Amino acid sequence: MSASRFHLHLVSDSTGETVHSVARACLVQFDEAEAVEHIWSMVRTKMQMERVIHGIEANPGVVLFTLVDEGLRTILQDGCRKLQVAAIPVLDPVLAVLASQLGRKSRGLPGQQHLLDSDYFRRIDAMTFALTHDDGQSAWGLKDADVVLVGVSRTSKTPTCMYLANRGIKAANVPIVPGTPLPPELFTLTGPLVVGLTNDPERLVQIRQNRLQLLHQEHDRPSEYTDTSAVREEVQQARRLFTERHWPVIDVTRRSIEETAAAILRLLARRQGDES
Repeated sequence: MSASRFHLHLVSDSTGETVHSVARACLVQFDEAEAVEHIWSMVRTKMQMERVIHGIEANPGVVLFTLVDEGLRTILQDGCRKLQVAAIPVLDPVLAVLASQLGRKSRGLPGQQHLLDSDYFRRIDAMTFALTHDDGQSAWGLKDADVVLVGVSRTSKTPTCMYLANRGIKAANVPIVPGTPLPPELFTLTGPLVVGLTNDPERLVQIRQNRLQLLHQEHDRPSEYTDTSAVREEVQQARRLFTERHWPVIDVTRRSIEETAAAILRLLARRQGDES
């Protein structure tokens, strides 16, 4: 196996989402690195851990793990030591600092982040809300949102709402469509944070053309939906609306969904701080 292609073992006593996210966040920092991922989730018995060790022996490579049971950790670390492969406990530094700060040990219970607690049901409610109030639907319920996103087509309104919902934020979105009036409820909102999303016109044209190709609706002559001049005017009109309504604006041209959501969360936090 080449230096840029390697085996990566992700071992967890829960679903493996945490260790997988950490691995992905690290791998993107290395150009052309290709990890052959071996995901070992819900590992909670000695027999299961022995199968993991056999798997690592068959395909030696870096091991990242999130295990809270000391016995299983010892088996894995001893096995990796014998196989001469690196075994990295990705949560240990954070847990150590928190334990020192709080003056107590962690509970050592696997899968606690997936308990059906109030936070879980809050996220589910937020997901339902985002789906119900997607793309201008159920405008009568906008007043119950935490955040309302407004923008022209293809400014990542829906995926940003879903990302925020996963954080427990009730997010709705309203599209700006040329020739179609916006719902009057949008202009009477006092509780929700209304945020305008915008994008570079040239970039929007590219995204929209790709969208039409995926839907097999591309045409030889561009419609107003993909005409550069029309799209530029569409974006300018949206910006004028945002300015008139004093809504904060986020340019999503060079932002990922996560970065846009982070900016919205900062606006929410700042607003809540001002109110308090």
